[in-house]
Amino acid sequence: MTTKALFTGSFDPITNGHLELIRRASKMFDSVTVAVIINYSKVPMFSVEERKQLIREVTADLPNVEADSFEGLLADYVNEKGFNIVIRGLRNTTDFNYELQMEQVNARLFKNGTQTVYLMADPQYSFVSSSIMKEVHSLSGDISGLVPDTVLERMNEKKKEL
Repeated sequence: MTTKALFTGSFDPITNGHLELIRRASKMFDSVTVAVIINYSKVPMFSVEERKQLIREVTADLPNVEADSFEGLLADYVNEKGFNIVIRGLRNTTDFNYELQMEQVNARLFKNGTQTVYLMADPQYSFVSSSIMKEVHSLSGDISGLVPDTVLERMNEKKKEL
């Protein structure tokens, strides 16, 4: 059976924590789609297209990884695209408690036996989140090594535009 995996998030911006999980997933599954969740209630730093482009750039060396985006229910996207694996990253017990509740809901909505696979964050990135990276960067803190270099360059460009 071909494993078609999905890893979702805001990826605003994609971090080295995300990238480390994507790299591991790319070795575990036949294909991995990294999908940006469109959430109109948030004001993002990067547009959806910019986030997809950054994902493509930082995963260019992973031939079985692609970028996409969607809005609405995760289960609708999973069922429509035929994913049989949903990847979720866990940094701490707060993530676990949230993800457990989401899994219980999604298990009722997923068709065709789609399974959720949890990957623990690498300890060196267990404190990293997109929102913290944006906040630290906006206050001129050093986030090098926590986001890919190309992402940091784009963040610096965005900061200059303000």
